Amino acid sequence: MRKILVAVWLVLGTSAWASGIEFWALGGETLMSGGGLGADPNICPIGEGITPSECSSIGGTSNDLALTDGWHFGFRGGFNSGDHLGYEVGYMYNRTNLKYNDYGGVEEGMAYHQVFFNGLYYLTSADSKVRPFGTAGVGFTNYAPPGTSAAYGSGSTKLGIDYGGGVKIKLTDRYGIRLDVRQATTPKPLGLNLASGWLRETEFSAGFGIFF
Repeated sequence: MRKILVAVWLVLGTSAWASGIEFWALGGETLMSGGGLGADPNICPIGEGITPSECSSIGGTSNDLALTDGWHFGFRGGFNSGDHLGYEVGYMYNRTNLKYNDYGGVEEGMAYHQVFFNGLYYLTSADSKVRPFGTAGVGFTNYAPPGTSAAYGSGSTKLGIDYGGGVKIKLTDRYGIRLDVRQATTPKPLGLNLASGWLRETEFSAGFGIFF
């Protein structure tokens, strides 16, 4: 976790030399999609050379484990490089549950941590009070299953992309609010047998910001 935060603050410190600095605190709801994470490792142990057909034959399925919907909070900092272009770097802490579908839906709480670097295109000029925007970016997500912690370098880290849009509204020259809808996607984490495809997370968030 400390490495993630250091990377975020380094980028924020660099951007502080540009004009139009913004800092936002956000939170909201997270919806998960993209199917299960793979076979239960108690049935198909990881790293023991079990083939997909062998795993299936002993009862493993691609939907044994899954992530539930949850919530998130974090921050984004950015700057404008022109009348319609901007950039942001952000960190988001997400809380979800690891669900064991093969054990009747038993759930264990877990977290994952995201750092993303995004470009933004605004539909209105920098001096407008209401600024709708589209955004896309790249980053990484650290999934920390029950019993692990990103602070100690454990968990499963995946590179990914995110995209979406939103609107920023200036309440005064110093303060504002924003609404975002984004989807972030990464390869399936945890390295389970029978895992396939990408995990998708849809974020609905609201935030409060300060302009410098």
